[in-house]
Amino acid sequence: MIFGACARLTTLASACVLGLMATVPCWSQSLTWLGTLPGGSSSYAYGVSADGRVVVGLATNPDGWSRAFRWTAAGGIQDLGTLGGDSSNASGVSADGRVVVGGAENAARYLRAFRWTQVGGMVDLSTLSVGYSVARGVSADGRVVVGGAENAVGRWRALRWTEDRVEDLGTLGGRGSMAYGISADGRAVVGRAENAAGNFRAFRWTAAGGIQDLGTLGGLESVAYSVSADGRVVVGGAENAAGNFRAFRWTASGRMENLGTLGGLESVAYSVSADGRVVVGGAENAAGNFRAFRWTASGRMQDLNAVYARLLTDGSVLEQARAISPDGRYIAGWGFNAATRRLEAFLLDTGFPLRGDVDRNGCVDDADLQAVLLAFGEQGYRNEDINWDGIVNDADLLEVLFNFGSGC
Repeated sequence: MIFGACARLTTLASACVLGLMATVPCWSQSLTWLGTLPGGSSSYAYGVSADGRVVVGLATNPDGWSRAFRWTAAGGIQDLGTLGGDSSNASGVSADGRVVVGGAENAARYLRAFRWTQVGGMVDLSTLSVGYSVARGVSADGRVVVGGAENAVGRWRALRWTEDRVEDLGTLGGRGSMAYGISADGRAVVGRAENAAGNFRAFRWTAAGGIQDLGTLGGLESVAYSVSADGRVVVGGAENAAGNFRAFRWTASGRMENLGTLGGLESVAYSVSADGRVVVGGAENAAGNFRAFRWTASGRMQDLNAVYARLLTDGSVLEQARAISPDGRYIAGWGFNAATRRLEAFLLDTGFPLRGDVDRNGCVDDADLQAVLLAFGEQGYRNEDINWDGIVNDADLLEVLFNFGSGC
């Protein structure tokens, strides 16, 4: 397999070598306010594609209804419509940005889970009943969707939709549950579920292990919002002994780590990078205001407003970070845009890692080429799978070649 990859590398290199080495992409950081629908007053981002080119969320229209949107730099905010009602919202997007999921009102005014594509438009997903349902997350390839629906007796249950079935993920002994996040391959699902005592607890579900209670930080309740590509790292919020919610990072070893705050009492983690190393969310500062944060083991919790202060105009504030790209480079959420004086969705390009920087050392070099070659042909979502299509192949080698020398 490696020899075949080397042969491909030689062919690819001979086709594009000298010019690539001479022109090195610049390290760039940027903050883009996404605006809102024409005549609308606000927008909120909940998902971002692997390459940062597509952001999804909700934006208000001139009549004040929330509408699911899909944003691109070229096309701006696109209203994805509804299922016959007035409102909708988008909660997740596939790695390539082509599949969007969320909830939309139908003509009977019920919120229904949807899956949207450019070809098929917005499609109502099947549910446990004819009542309410909503989609919250989608696998990297867009084929597996998670969320929840009311069952026949009016209880919300966590669901996992695939092309041929709808699966009830159960509870932790109580009556209700909801799924919020899904691993890249669709095999691990996270959310919250009621236990026998009536408390909602963060859960992790797999087909092999069923539904697992992830515990708390000393309090009664918790919720999981996102999971790493391999399903082994989970993030969310959990009560501590004082009854305050704190952002947590749980690992397969069974340990739930309190990620702290920005000086206030509470915080929640909403999204995690594919390798589980970068976490984003919202946390209270000493003044009691929520601010968007990024957490890493080395840097701990950082206020994105402080780290990227030079990108913010006077008075603008990043309030919530709700999504992060698999490689950890792009962060989406919302805040106050001083220029428009409204709450608005944002896309933050942190500039790191550089495209093709597999080992995350700030330099696209021979080590990155070697990493892709050694993993060539492997299935599964990992850092060597630069375009996040589920396989390490020629496309990933080209990404390294096109960016070779960046940051070095």
